[in-house]
Amino acid sequence: MLKINIREQESLTPEQITELEAMWQRCAARIVLSTTLAGSGHPGGSLSSLHTLLVLYSTINHYPDDPRHEGRDRVVMSIGHVSPGVYAVLSEFGYVTEEQFLCEFRRAGSIFTGHVEQIVPGVEWNTGNLGQGLSVATGFALAESLKKSSATTFCIMGDGEQQKGQIAEARRFATKFSLGNLIGIVDRNHLQIGGSTEDVMPVRVREEYGSAGWNVIYVPDGNDFQEVYAGIRRAVIGENLTENRPILLDMRTVMGKGISFMENKAKYHGSPLPADDCKKALEELGMDPGLLDEWQEKRNSHAIKQEPHTIKTKYPEIDPGTPRVYDANTVTDCRSAYGNALEDLADKNNRGSVPKITGFSCDLEGSVKMQGFHKVNPDAFFETGIQEHHAAACAGAMSIEGFAPFFSTFGVFAVGETYNQHRLTDQNHGNIKVVATHVGLDVGEDGPTHQCIDYISLMSNIFGFSVFVPADPNQTDRIVRYTAANPGNVFVGMGRSKMSTITDSDGNPFFGADYKFEPGKADLLREGNDATIIACGSVMPNVLAAAEMLNNAGRSIAVLNMASLKPVDEAAIVEAAKRGPVITVEDHIAETGLGGITARVMASHGVAQKLRMLGVSRYGASGKPADLFASQGLDPEGIKTAVEELL
Repeated sequence: MLKINIREQESLTPEQITELEAMWQRCAARIVLSTTLAGSGHPGGSLSSLHTLLVLYSTINHYPDDPRHEGRDRVVMSIGHVSPGVYAVLSEFGYVTEEQFLCEFRRAGSIFTGHVEQIVPGVEWNTGNLGQGLSVATGFALAESLKKSSATTFCIMGDGEQQKGQIAEARRFATKFSLGNLIGIVDRNHLQIGGSTEDVMPVRVREEYGSAGWNVIYVPDGNDFQEVYAGIRRAVIGENLTENRPILLDMRTVMGKGISFMENKAKYHGSPLPADDCKKALEELGMDPGLLDEWQEKRNSHAIKQEPHTIKTKYPEIDPGTPRVYDANTVTDCRSAYGNALEDLADKNNRGSVPKITGFSCDLEGSVKMQGFHKVNPDAFFETGIQEHHAAACAGAMSIEGFAPFFSTFGVFAVGETYNQHRLTDQNHGNIKVVATHVGLDVGEDGPTHQCIDYISLMSNIFGFSVFVPADPNQTDRIVRYTAANPGNVFVGMGRSKMSTITDSDGNPFFGADYKFEPGKADLLREGNDATIIACGSVMPNVLAAAEMLNNAGRSIAVLNMASLKPVDEAAIVEAAKRGPVITVEDHIAETGLGGITARVMASHGVAQKLRMLGVSRYGASGKPADLFASQGLDPEGIKTAVEELL
């Protein structure tokens, strides 16, 4: 394996260039072979970025025998579609075998997927839609900075993806937080799927990064090993660069470099070579064209050994501390209870040299009640500005680096705007804590544009996310502490309004000092035999009021609080349905929220029972939450009437 000390060696030796050229020849052959064998893939960009990849892996700190070595430099492939080039280079450096790559590329059951994923040793992050990689890289760089590590994070991007707005968000963030350990590299071949980047949507790479405060280095020939080395070396050692500023390398390259009939042809961005052209390409590379037939035969007989690919990410040991108990006379909002719990957690866990819990806000620190956390541990609080896409991706990346990041904003921004960012964090086995305030009609006067009424369904669609919706401030406190103390991706949703503490039949806090939150376990707040109201979140005060009116009128109505929507307490739902009719109530679209979940559980368990689902049936108006609830039958009188009709 070629290893060059870039800090001590000013330029490449002739022998090193010769070795790099031989490596390039082998890797270029793998690129055209793999894509032709698979009948799909992206050979053009793989070839244009190949010189950069080879020099980078020859100079960074990395450990093929221990790919997750703590002291490694990180390489984030934002242009994940150049996977043929990445896999070719990783096989060159001993992370994987050439045979496994060429025989399995883009085949079902293989780790060698069309876009890079971290199930391949040496890959740091599953790529997604373009434009997210730089945000991920800032998350890694920020984590290494907090850990006071000397590791550098590199992010390789395409020039077409510079058209994405999230990259501008990441640029500003990296400058604000002085991420001098972050080096971005743009493979500037001036081509994308639709043709020239100048025709599709012009970008001014150097000007845009420079105006954002980055150090910018231009490499006129990014397909020349000596020039690539000089550019990377200058970035690494910081020669004539502003300290504590991120660095951008603008590599001017050629699409399809090294194969004459592929060079500067946009079609090869995502089109493999047919067999005859692949053999011509191999000849140009000085390789035996018969390799294609040999590898085709091997691929045909190669059996993919499907094994579970377990990815273990680091998570800190968190002390949940002592719960706060809000007494029966307390009237407050769940978001304040969240803020208080988060402040307690910071005080308990972030007093060391390296914080364990981090906080991300998007210009809503006061509204989402993160001031206390900020006060206790300002170095672990990151005000991201109105840049939700970046904040979600950055926090998600940090969540696999030994931190517990809390990302908080209003529901419409925390869920609808950043859905795909959370989806990718889940695919990367993250541990992000998404805490959304101002969900549902309870957002009030902000009106329909800010009514997040689909968060349960959206977040439940992401396989690895748990979904919790607390009923009052005491339960909020316990859920937040549980969420912090346990690994995994979690969504916690809460409304805006103040509410009374839920009490038991004796008038004491139901979620008192002895209460322990358990995912997948419902809370029977009131017993009854005639019917059961199953509810969650901000409608709970109205539900309890309706149940009291019904019970005073001679009915026997049970109230089941379903704070854990995923996982859900199926046994409690089945038991309720066996007792009698069920009505679900939620500040959410009923068919895709708690109502839909309840219907599914009843059907799957073969329970035939009357079911009525109350929820948000249309976009609400702008007004006080109580009026908005009343307009859709979610006030105490509306719930009471619905139960009576059901009975």
